[in-house]
Amino acid sequence: MNLGNADLEPAAAWGGATLALHALPMGARAVIDQLHTPANADDREVLLRLIEIGFLPGETVRVVAKARTGREPVAVRLGGQSTFALREREAALVRVRPVATEGAA
Repeated sequence: MNLGNADLEPAAAWGGATLALHALPMGARAVIDQLHTPANADDREVLLRLIEIGFLPGETVRVVAKARTGREPVAVRLGGQSTFALREREAALVRVRPVATEGAA
């Protein structure tokens, strides 16, 4: 299922705020809003890899699996086609804006 960005409505429950990708609840959908530029050189390399594989502003993401609380990783479906497992540190570099899912009030 491929939804254009025009079909995505901000989730009212979130008040339009952004949050780190790793904080997105299981099954929730979002649109990437921005990428956090880290001060740490190692994290900058991670950010470049995320950009190279398609974590870009405007792309849709959905959390498809999460490890138990306090554990890693989080599995994220990017653009409805590719699934990636990210460590919390990696997912924290991606800021998302949750969107209402189909059938939500």
